[in-house]
Amino acid sequence: MDRGETDQGGGVSRELLSGNESIAQGAWEAGAAVGLGYPGTPSTETLEHFSKLEGTYAEWAPNEKVALETALGVSMAGKRTLVTMKHVGVNVAADPLMTIAYTGVGAGLVLLAADDPSMYSSQNEQDSRNYAAFARVPMLEPSDSTEARDFTKRAFEISERFDTLAMVRSCVRLSHTKSIVETGARDEVPCRTYERNPGKYVMMPANSKVRRKVVDERERSLIAFAEETDLNREEIRDASVGIICSGAVYQQVREALPDASVFKLGLSWPLPPARLRAFADQVDKVYIVEEICDYYDTHIRAMGIEVTSTPNPLPQDGELTPGLVAAAFGQALPGHADAVEGLPPRPPALCAGCPHRLVYRELRNLGANVCGDIGCYTLGALPPLASVHSVVDMGASISMAHGMEIARSVDDQVDSSYPVVAVIGDSTFAHSGITSLLSIAYNGGNATVVILDNRTTGMTGQQGNPVNGRTLQPREGRSLDLEALCRSMGIEDVRIVDPMDAHATRTALREAVDADDLSVIVFRSPCVLVHRTHKTPFRVDDARCIGCGSCISLGCPAIGKDPVTGHAHIDPTMCIGCGQCAQYCDFDAISHESEEGDE
Repeated sequence: MDRGETDQGGGVSRELLSGNESIAQGAWEAGAAVGLGYPGTPSTETLEHFSKLEGTYAEWAPNEKVALETALGVSMAGKRTLVTMKHVGVNVAADPLMTIAYTGVGAGLVLLAADDPSMYSSQNEQDSRNYAAFARVPMLEPSDSTEARDFTKRAFEISERFDTLAMVRSCVRLSHTKSIVETGARDEVPCRTYERNPGKYVMMPANSKVRRKVVDERERSLIAFAEETDLNREEIRDASVGIICSGAVYQQVREALPDASVFKLGLSWPLPPARLRAFADQVDKVYIVEEICDYYDTHIRAMGIEVTSTPNPLPQDGELTPGLVAAAFGQALPGHADAVEGLPPRPPALCAGCPHRLVYRELRNLGANVCGDIGCYTLGALPPLASVHSVVDMGASISMAHGMEIARSVDDQVDSSYPVVAVIGDSTFAHSGITSLLSIAYNGGNATVVILDNRTTGMTGQQGNPVNGRTLQPREGRSLDLEALCRSMGIEDVRIVDPMDAHATRTALREAVDADDLSVIVFRSPCVLVHRTHKTPFRVDDARCIGCGSCISLGCPAIGKDPVTGHAHIDPTMCIGCGQCAQYCDFDAISHESEEGDE
């Protein structure tokens, strides 16, 4: 059997799986029929892997709130379902999450929350354990790929046993690290019979008051379960040091302090007070090792357990490593070899031929204040484009641009010397931008809104979305007509523009910011990673180039400066022949190489 393939014929196999793949495998083995979610690193591959397993139905939802609400419908109808999202996606899904904690579920309902310590691909650090405690729903926290599979299966059992949504917490280290997993056959779970129960699912105040008491009783039952479950385990070694930890941090602790006694929490909420006190009684000192948050420290100290601070403080932010854990206890691990000196920096950049590049170049030339959004186009904030001035959350670009225009309308002392432009991608617009644009239209706002429609969800790996109509599992879908949608809101100035055309881009932006009414420009051109059309590379004619740097200021990774002549240089192995740079050369120094490569 090839590595990464799953034996779906009923036998057990050993496979190399990431944490994300293992969570999908565990859901499949648990008999989950449906998977829903929104792509977001580090969770994305979970639903993609689930969608490839036999007998599953999977789809990308427009956003996490819709995904969780749809999942509740699946669960209510009687089928087990998995919902996947990253930590900030839980914010979007928090509205239904808090009420599902009251309604309970039908068939098992499991939500994966993938956290991102060190913010490798996120705008903030969050600890999703706080959501589990806030909503009072159980959360399981695996520490490796095997546990990711096993704990996900257990989560479905817990969900049905206690009539609750169950959460599984991952982090970037677990999500993307691969290890050997023994996979098994799928449990054939019969569909639960749906019976109408308004008292359970209609959350009007009279019913909610009754369900609140159900939540209280369920919490007591879950605490009793936490006291006896093997999801939590004590590992007694050297009794002078006792460490409480969970998840991927457990692996860091075991590597850094192999002789220490450990209480490994596989159930992040609720905690088992009696077992934790018993562990504390067996060791001389109790330490808590956790990253980005004091979740355990706060809750365990509140139980009256004496917790000792580490000799050296753990970092308050970022992902832990064995070296950081060892240092906190006054020890040292062998360090990594020093990096070779003199290596050139490799800052992130928009791809060669990216259709967003000229839009940002022209916005910078306009001196616009750009309220940006979440996506690969956020890279427009970096030099040399340096054209994005705020990025907060999905859909915030449009809302914030509207807010800046409101400030100008209520006080003429507010600086109005620069145009305000909202820039948002097609997938993000479908996720959270539609209601923001509706707000501007409804309230008579006059912002300029730019939708960068590159026909995909680019940053997370070219997934489909409602705008391009491409579904996760190849099924016939419908694509959103952006122009028609905007016009249906009463917006008259809506135009489609080719962003690869510098003149058209410049003209459209200038006309839009000069207008007195709300304007929407849809810059439509496919992502170069989806439509890989490579034309003949361009070259620089040294006899014509004066080294002005206009082309280099586009930030294309294929263009650099010759250190000897000071002229521009185009790397033919990176150039895809898009022609963006040639449109900004006033000296006709950039042209196609001939097919024969002649000068």
